[in-house]
Amino acid sequence: MTTAADPPEAVSPKLPEELRATLRLVGSVMQAASEPWWIIGSAAVALHGAGSIAVADVDVVLSECDAARISARLGLVQARKSPHPRFRSSALVTWNETPLPVEFMAGFHLHDGGGWAPLKPITRLAIVIDSTVLYAPERQEMQEILTRFGRPKDLERRRLLVATRA
Repeated sequence: MTTAADPPEAVSPKLPEELRATLRLVGSVMQAASEPWWIIGSAAVALHGAGSIAVADVDVVLSECDAARISARLGLVQARKSPHPRFRSSALVTWNETPLPVEFMAGFHLHDGGGWAPLKPITRLAIVIDSTVLYAPERQEMQEILTRFGRPKDLERRRLLVATRA
């Protein structure tokens, strides 16, 4: 497991420029974070090297304290809670001034059959993109998260992640 004190893994996967530019902005803004944070979902799968994946947005899981700090810094307003049968967050903020939308999610929970459970990654892999350090769950944990999400698109993302195994 990689921790925040470990040196970043010098990985620079091939990514579309729109995603690269968004990730650079995310990394820059997240330098203000005081607690661990992670990129999850399709962007994390792309960071792990699945170049054929389509990424429509970048999902960032972070602490409530950091969500409040970053929202204030960027002038963002918390989104109204929209009922979703599988996901909820205590704070959800979308940053649209980036090439791809970025969703900051604090207090992220998943309903996976046994009720609502917090989803906070345990592992933290540092990945460098254009001198910008980003964090994602390690490959195995990201596969487990995608399996827990359970939607067809998440299971396809998991398949792509497994297929790119180094």
